[in-house]
Amino acid sequence: MEENLHTQLVQITHVSFKQLFERYWKRLFGFAVKMTADEEDAKEIVQEIFKSLWERRASLHIEDVERYLLRSVKLKTMEYIRNKSTKQRHHDIILNTTKIDYEDQQVQVKELKHKVNHLVESLPKQCKNVFKMSREEGMTNKEIAHMLLISERAVEYHISKALSTLRMGLYPVE
Repeated sequence: MEENLHTQLVQITHVSFKQLFERYWKRLFGFAVKMTADEEDAKEIVQEIFKSLWERRASLHIEDVERYLLRSVKLKTMEYIRNKSTKQRHHDIILNTTKIDYEDQQVQVKELKHKVNHLVESLPKQCKNVFKMSREEGMTNKEIAHMLLISERAVEYHISKALSTLRMGLYPVE
């Protein structure tokens, strides 16, 4: 069997697979670690090679097992490196795009808050008080009416007027 592993056409059985694994695993792992600089990734690569070898054992016609395995680890490692760099580029693009979008949104939110505050401050005194009590303090119309000694209808009027002013200020009709 020993000679079989190198020069003749190899039939892979449970026994020969175990022999191949024991004989070449360290060497393949060493190559993969050297290329990837990551032991976990190297283990995965070598495991994938042996898994593929076992799964395709019936259809493979290997004449030189050592050459086949070394070529497999080389190709699988290069594929891993290529995929890793592609993933990293995509990750960087997403990270940068998200960061830029987030910063843009933060600026827009800040500008919108400033504009809303400016519009609220420009409201008549009673209207401004009613609106702030409703929206900023979360008071009900009934509570506002009771506190300011006005009718609930007056509270509704002031809130409606404030919202209309904000709408016109934020979304002017052209």
